[in-house]
Order: sequence, then C-alpha cells, then structure tokens
Amino acid sequence: MKKLLYRALSFFNIVESKIAFYPTVLAIFGIFFAFLLLYFENLGVSKYLLEKAPALVVDNGNTAMTILSALISGLISVIVFSFSMVMLLLSQASSNYSPRLLPGLISDKKHQIILGIYLSTILYNIFILFSIQPTGDKYQIPGFAVLMGIIGTVICIYAFIFFIHNISQSIQISNILKKIYSQSKIRMTEVIEKESTHLAPFPDSEDWYEYHSEKSGYLQNMSYTNMIDFCIENDTQLHIIPFKGSFILNGIPLFRSRNELNKDQVTQILSNISFAREELVEDNYILGFKQLTEVIVKAMSPGINDPGTAINAIDYLTELFALRMQKKDINVIRRDEAAFLKITTVNFKELIYQVMVAIRTYCKHDVTLNQKLLIMLHYLLQQETYNEDYYNIIKAEATLLLTDAKEAVTNTADVDRLISLAESLTFQVNNTTTNA
Repeated sequence: MKKLLYRALSFFNIVESKIAFYPTVLAIFGIFFAFLLLYFENLGVSKYLLEKAPALVVDNGNTAMTILSALISGLISVIVFSFSMVMLLLSQASSNYSPRLLPGLISDKKHQIILGIYLSTILYNIFILFSIQPTGDKYQIPGFAVLMGIIGTVICIYAFIFFIHNISQSIQISNILKKIYSQSKIRMTEVIEKESTHLAPFPDSEDWYEYHSEKSGYLQNMSYTNMIDFCIENDTQLHIIPFKGSFILNGIPLFRSRNELNKDQVTQILSNISFAREELVEDNYILGFKQLTEVIVKAMSPGINDPGTAINAIDYLTELFALRMQKKDINVIRRDEAAFLKITTVNFKELIYQVMVAIRTYCKHDVTLNQKLLIMLHYLLQQETYNEDYYNIIKAEATLLLTDAKEAVTNTADVDRLISLAESLTFQVNNTTTNA
C-alpha cells in the first residue's frame, strides 16, 4: 500500500509540472458542470427563473444559440492568443536567460489555471449549445445554463486581463531570479531542519553489497519512510551512492546494502526511488544554484552582455551560499537515534567550486563582476557555519578568482584594485560562532 501511495505521489508531482495538467482537469470539470446544469434544467430551474426574474433569462432558442456561438468563437480567439503569449515567454526565457528555466515557467500554476478556465468555459458553452432546441417552447430553453455561460465568459475576460499582467511580470528577469531563490531557499531550509543535531555514525560501505540501477533519468525523490521500514524488516543499512539530482544511467551502481539482498528485495528498494527526465527546484535545491549560475554566464555572453542581471544573480547566490553553510556535507537518515540510510550529497567544496569555475571561466575579464564575487566571498566568511573548514574553502576560491582575474584583466590599476579587495579575505573572522 505504501509503495502504491509513493508511486502515485511521484506520478502526480511529475504530471503536475506539465503545462496541460490543470487545463485538462478544469476542462473535465467544465463538461461535468454542463451536464449538471442540464440536469437542473430538467428540474425546472429556468422556468422558475423566467417567472421570478425574466430579464436574466434568454427565452428564444435562436438568440441563445447566437449568443453561445459568439462566446465560443471569442473565447477560442482569446485562448489562441494566450497560448501564443506563453510560447513567446518560453522562447524569450530560453534564448535570453537559460533553457533550464523552462520547466519552472511551464509549471507556473497561475498560467495553467487561467488556460484551464478558458478551456472549461468553451467546452461548457459547446455542450449547452448542443442542448438548445431553436423551435422549442420558451420553457424548454436552458435559460439558466445560458446565463451561467455568459457569467463564465465574463470571468474569462477578467482572467485574461490578469493573465496579461502576470505574464508581463513573469518575463522580467528580476522576478525569475526571485522565484528561483525563493524555491531553493524553501527546499534547503526543509533539508536543514530535518538534519539531526548530532551526526549519526554510519559505517564505511566500501565492502558492502552493491546494486545497480535498472532505469535512466535524474534521481528525483526517495521514500525515506519506506526505505527505513525495509531496513528494519531486513536488518540492514543502505547507502545511496549518486547524489540527488544527478543523471543515472542504466546499469551504474545505485546503492549499497550491508546485507545481501535477493531480487525481490532489490526490486522493493528500486520501487521507492523515482527517476525523471527533467529537474525541478522544488525537489532539489542544487538546481537553484545551477540555474542562477547559468543566468550569470548567459548574461555575460557577447550576444547579451548584461552585467546588471549577472550582479543581481550573484546577490541571490550569496544568500543561498550563506544558508548552505549551515548544512552538513553528509546526510544520514535516522529513526530512534539509529542510522539506517545514508544519502550522498554534493558537499560545500564541490558546490561552490562548480559555481565559481563556470563564472570565472566566462566572466573573469569583467572587473565589476570580479569585485562582486570577491565581496560575496568576503560576506560568506562572516557568516555562521556548521563546519569551519568552509572558511578555508572560501578563501581558496578567492585565490583562484584573483589568479584568473590577473591573467584576463590587462589594466594594472584594475588589477591592483582587485588585489586590494582580495586581501580583505585573508582576515580572520574572530566573532563568528559555529554550531559544529
């Protein structure tokens, strides 16, 4: 039962990110709502409304058909324009910022819901239109259903206005960066809060039994509860070898077990690990660092040359690195103080190196960005950290940055300025407290 529930949740998380998910759900709702209104029509709701408030009811079949036909054709034009705007947004974000941003923009629930409102209203009006008898008695005309179709169209008009406003905001790079930062911060905060105060001892797994992946894709989610239950039932411990978010190829080592497992037990473990063909920041905070880094590199490309956007992205990177410094490099999942599961994570040294090496490679010629990066590293040296070794890693990155800048910047005055700023990174941080 737990396996089916986990699979269902994993499938829902993947499908929910698709642009057609909410439009499809709301379209089905519109169809069912149309049949519900037709059922109420058979109960005489239009007859009652015609007697009490005749001004609200269309009592002529031809008039009702004309109104619904006009509403349907108008809404189809609106939905075509709206989809064109979404495609324009995705195309511009991909070319100007980074293609990796597309899954996050596609999964924007506001856009999906608005498109779903259009689609559900169109289908509702179509089904109501089919039920009208042009030559029927005025009491047989679904006047109340037609009225609801008109109200739904008015709602679509206001939804279209909101859609234009929202999509104009979504295309702005400042809002895109803010969204990436917020999602990464929320995810990283959740991970830090789940960490134990003291690191649970976990044995070396080098000589354990190793098992391989049977699928390819990004390592997305794992059901920790089910896997710990498995460890308790089978008196074993597990070590997930690849880090979350990495691309797993079929046949590479995926996990190790302290005790040897049979084929059914291996299948049970694999069923609690989900793979996907795309990455989402909500599932892996590391992707937030990657996206911000790619925005910086893209902004400094010769075709775009937008240092202002790069500086804004560095500001968000600074805050995320400051939060990451409070996290452990080893993730051990425990229950009742007993360690059952070890998850390989990207350590702080590797994370900051991969971010900095990409930025140094493409932005080392820009003095302004070098200054901003040095200020970022200096700020990180003043932050609280779980491990004091993080400070030495930051200083090493400052040295690499300065070395590349000396080779790329030809103006000696600029080089001297960078050297002066970099020297402040060698100061000891005496007032910094740690919780290591």
